[in-house]
Amino acid sequence: MLSVVESSRTRVLIATLAMGVVVLAVASVSMLTGTVDVTLAQVLALVAGKGEAPEQARLILMEIRLPRILLAALVGYALALGGVVFQAVLRNPLADPFILGVSSGSAFGAVLGIALGLGFGFGVPALSFAGALLAIGLLLAIGIKAIGTESSTILLTGVIINAFFTATVMFFLSVAANEKLHTMLFWLYGDLSQPSYRQLALIAPVLLPVSLILYGFSRHLDLLALGEDTAMRLGMDVVRTKLALLILVSLMIGAVVAFSGIIGFVGLIVPHLVRMAYGSDHRLLIPLAALGGAAFLIAADTLARTLAAPTELPVGVISAFLGAPFFIFLLRTKGNRWNWS
Repeated sequence: MLSVVESSRTRVLIATLAMGVVVLAVASVSMLTGTVDVTLAQVLALVAGKGEAPEQARLILMEIRLPRILLAALVGYALALGGVVFQAVLRNPLADPFILGVSSGSAFGAVLGIALGLGFGFGVPALSFAGALLAIGLLLAIGIKAIGTESSTILLTGVIINAFFTATVMFFLSVAANEKLHTMLFWLYGDLSQPSYRQLALIAPVLLPVSLILYGFSRHLDLLALGEDTAMRLGMDVVRTKLALLILVSLMIGAVVAFSGIIGFVGLIVPHLVRMAYGSDHRLLIPLAALGGAAFLIAADTLARTLAAPTELPVGVISAFLGAPFFIFLLRTKGNRWNWS
């Protein structure tokens, strides 16, 4: 038995390290890609601290591209991790981190902040996170008694919250001045164009402990994916477990969406690709999907800032172009018969 456990841990470690190498490779390509040519030698000189790179190259790499790549990595990491958890908790293969209304609540806060003329340094992200907290509060207030019952009830509560905040957002868009309308729309489709190291310092301390806690729930997620009745027979407190998972993921998603805008499909595509390749063991699925989400969003953001250069596309547009066909593929091939084993 001990050798089996050690073998499993070794497999998780090796697969995680391999995915980490993929993330580093994608990030390296992204560092070298842009409208301004930067050579590999200049990148290595800055990383190693040896030699001198031109000041323009230093500013582009260290003040623009690097923080943007790191922000994309953290956001993609969080969205894919949230997708893994929600798909297991709700037993719905088409669930993603925005399904419970967190994104629409965050959008409400952000659009309100833009309408009030607040900046993206603190004001808009703060109101965006407050909107996410409001959505979480409404979910718990309306659906707290349904947390331990059928997942469809929880989903319906999320749909109601989504509809309310979406209507509110549409109201602000309808009455917004022209100069603010573009900013609102760009944020709503996902915007990583204003990164800063301060944003990273705010997101990382939230993301790291939540990730570790969620990994500690790996066995619980395996049981929930089998069904609530099975989980209860094996001694799990289903209500408390689901409540803790929903709150943790919602807070994590609210923290990243406050700085990135709404970026769809990452939490849908990546967990399924990893599940198809490695199975549904959440000890393996959680780290691989999270790192895969980081790599995916770095690549998508690189395309967003280079495809139509010098014009920049919202990264949510790129993720939607990639995600929509995959969503249709899932509906046509799996439907309600998705195999979680």
